[in-house]
Amino acid sequence: MNDMTKQQELELKKIACKARMGVLTSTHGAKAGHPGGSLSAADALTYLYFKEMKVDPADPKAEGRDRFVLSKGHAAPGLYSVLALRGYFPVEDLPTLRHTDSYLQGHPNMNTVPGVDMSTGSLGQGVSAACGMALAAKYKKQSNRVYALLGDGELQEGEVWEAAMFAAHYKLDNLCVLADLNGLQIDGPVAEVMNPGPVDEKFKAFGFFVQVIDGHSFEALEAAFAAARAEKGRPSAILLKTTKGKGVSFMENNVGWHGKAPNDAEYEQGMAELTAALEELEGETV
Repeated sequence: MNDMTKQQELELKKIACKARMGVLTSTHGAKAGHPGGSLSAADALTYLYFKEMKVDPADPKAEGRDRFVLSKGHAAPGLYSVLALRGYFPVEDLPTLRHTDSYLQGHPNMNTVPGVDMSTGSLGQGVSAACGMALAAKYKKQSNRVYALLGDGELQEGEVWEAAMFAAHYKLDNLCVLADLNGLQIDGPVAEVMNPGPVDEKFKAFGFFVQVIDGHSFEALEAAFAAARAEKGRPSAILLKTTKGKGVSFMENNVGWHGKAPNDAEYEQGMAELTAALEELEGETV
């Protein structure tokens, strides 16, 4: 894979900003949803779908495609926004999130949403499904890779660690697990609710190749994914140090925005901030 140019990095930043706009637009339209963890994961999701993964929106079920599983399924607004920007379905559909007649429901549904590889929602189960996909690819001698994104609150689920044991046992070097370490979950700070740390040492103990990076840096994401692809004989875990609510000032590091939609005034303020950020990016030259 070619190294990312400064122009490509700038374009990714613009896409991630638009993805954050999509998160606000969809949750505002739904009057429900989970903006905080969607915003913290926007950069990683953008990099995955626009740079890292081998996918084709025109053929979303292609056998040789890379797979992605949103194990923290409540961050669906972030995934939907990136999928729409990538061309899987119209961006104009985002405001229908959670509406009765919409295919964009509160958690990803592989049967209705183009580009979704696994239905998720019950925490811990998505990464287990990703392990199965990775092992199946090994059995079929396919070269595609499998990616799964977990939340740090999700790491409190025992099934996550059963999956980790499975992945290491079967030497799933085609599996890359990402953990969105934004430090907050629905009930408060993760470290206070039920501390899963040290997360890096735990994944290492389970036999993973572990990297801890700035989850909002495209340079760091590029280097980490390259190292993960090069690692042989064991699965990879990329631990993303992120900010919950990233990009919207009043949502950042505020646990109240885990599962609450913006009202009209909050939506206008957030969109104004993101619009200003996008305009600044569009004014940059490299």
